Amino acid sequence: MAKDKGGRPTVVTEEILHKLDEAFSLGCTDLEACLFAGISKSTLYNLQNKDKGFLERKEVLKENPVLLARQSVIKGFQEDSKLAMDYLKNKRSDEFNTKNVSDMNHKGTLEVVTGINAAPNTKSDD
Repeated sequence: MAKDKGGRPTVVTEEILHKLDEAFSLGCTDLEACLFAGISKSTLYNLQNKDKGFLERKEVLKENPVLLARQSVIKGFQEDSKLAMDYLKNKRSDEFNTKNVSDMNHKGTLEVVTGINAAPNTKSDD
């Protein structure tokens, strides 16, 4: 027979689960979600330990704001080509990001070469 640990039993109702889902889908931290649902962090962690499906759902829901932001950015591309280019520069910097390369020649003058595949100045004026 299981030993009674004492204390008040934790009751996680459907309403509490719904509030946790709502909070996590907004990107809330564990503490914020607990405050919103009216439970303690230990209750949340006990729930996660008992129900691995809940933990997986929580992790997925926390990514929702990122997904919404991505959708908003993608929709904005049609109206703002600068936004589209900034996205490409960050996402595919090797292909779309122009870099400034500085090269000091032997006479001490500074040459600035724009472009990824720019060759250094190898011309000699001897």
